[in-house]
Amino acid sequence: MTDFDSNTVILITRNGMGDADPTLQQKLLSTYLNLLDQNNLLPGVICFYTDGVKLVVEGSPVLDVLRSLEKKGVRLITCSTCLDFFQLTDKVQVGIKGGMTDIIEAQRRASKVISI
Repeated sequence: MTDFDSNTVILITRNGMGDADPTLQQKLLSTYLNLLDQNNLLPGVICFYTDGVKLVVEGSPVLDVLRSLEKKGVRLITCSTCLDFFQLTDKVQVGIKGGMTDIIEAQRRASKVISI
C-alpha cells in the first residue's frame, strides 16, 4: 500500500523542508520523517548534502527520528565534503560519512528518487 520501498532514495539538501521561515521548515521535515517512521514507510537510503548535513549533527531537532529510521534499516549517507565545508565532521551523530560517489551509487540503484 506504500510507494516507498528499499529502492527509494530521499535526497535532503536543506536544513528543513520547503521555502518558509526556518522554524516552519524544520517542523515540516520533522513531521515528514516522523510519519515515515511511525507508518514504516521506509526508503532504502536518505542522502544529506549541502545544508541538509546540518540535520545529522549535534543539536539537530530530528536526530531521534533519524536514529529510529537507521535502526529500522534505512541507510543514512552524509556528504563528507559538505560536512568539511561547514566544519561539522566531528559533530555527526547518525549515519555514515560518504562521498558524492556513494550518493551517485544510491541514486543509480534507486527505482525512485525523491528530493526534498
